Formats: sequence, C-alpha cells, structure tokens
Amino acid sequence: MAVAEDTAPRVLLVEGPDDKHVVMHIRQRSGATPQIDVLDKHGIDSLLGSVEEEIDVEDRTVVGIVVDANGNPADRWRTVRGRLAPLGLDAPADPDPAGTIIEGDPDEGRPRVGLWLMPDNSSTGELEDFVAAMIPDGDPVWPRSTAYVAGIPEEHRKFEEGKTRRAEVHSWLAVRREPRRMGAAIGTRDLDIDIPVCRTFIDWLRRLFG
Repeated sequence: MAVAEDTAPRVLLVEGPDDKHVVMHIRQRSGATPQIDVLDKHGIDSLLGSVEEEIDVEDRTVVGIVVDANGNPADRWRTVRGRLAPLGLDAPADPDPAGTIIEGDPDEGRPRVGLWLMPDNSSTGELEDFVAAMIPDGDPVWPRSTAYVAGIPEEHRKFEEGKTRRAEVHSWLAVRREPRRMGAAIGTRDLDIDIPVCRTFIDWLRRLFG
C-alpha cells in the first residue's frame, strides 16, 4: 500500500487546485476551522485511490473528502461508499444534505470521516455550480456571461457537454477588475459566502474539523 505524503492530523482531500483554492479562501474568510491541510489529489481517480492510505495515517484524527457529483450524484455516492466500506466505515445510503460525517473510533485508530458531494450533496454538478450560487443577486455581468456562452454556436464550443456552468463562471471571472481564480474572488468579496449552500458547507467544515 502507498504511503501518504502528508501526515497532518486533519486533512481535506479535494480533486484539484481550484477546489483547494476555493476551500482555503472560504475557510480563511469565514474562520470556519482550526488549521487543516487541504490536499489536491489531482483528479477523482487519484483521490479515490488514496482514501485508504489517507485514513490509515498514524495519529490522523479527521479526513474530509470533497468530490463533484457531476452528472450522477447517486453513482458517485455509491463509488465513495464502496471505498469506505472495506475500511469499516459505514456511510449512509444517501448523502446527508448538511454534509455527511462518520464518527471515528479512537480506540481502533480510525479517524472521523466527512463527505461532501459538490455542489450541495444532492444535485448534479460540480465546483463551478457551487461557486455560481455565490455570485450576488442582481450582479449585472452574470446574465451577460450566461448569454455569451449560450450564444456560442455548437460547432464552435471547445468545452465538453455538461460543462456549460463552468464556462459561464469563468467568463464572469474574466471580466473582474483583476481577473482571478475562483478562490481569490471569494477573498476579494466578489463572491458572497453568506448564501444557504455555502453556509451549510461552512457549518459542515466546523462540525467535521472543530
């Protein structure tokens, strides 16, 4: 079995650099948790393949896992549950809308494990759907960004089918005063963290890592 490179007691596993950036900025702006290490696993396959080694790290107390639902939340949930079951971690049949937490067993050296399915534990979608919800109501650029993407002829679209929201969000980011990644737009308050799905995510982080 591979050995985890990071031996911090509290870690959050995410699929890529954008996920890491967003989570770190939400945590910094909200004061959501004590110090945690957010680990970019470079893709869903690598993340899922690392679950056992991350949970087995000596003296590890908490492991959080954030993955995109993409087009099939139920299928993604079954996949994650399947990675946890052989480790004696019994995830519920369906995600908790407030973010799933499986209590650990310190006597067995088993950490607490938290699961969040982007964007909201029930919908199809991914990180960009979560971020789009943070665009303030009445933002004058957002409707123009969605209209711009909608107006691109099918034969000229370079983004994959099902990735329209991603294109819309990055079009919106491109015309900020200083175009930045999604996480930085949280830090500059271009994105609003005081919305239901983000408040729920922050509460999940606090319950998991607090």
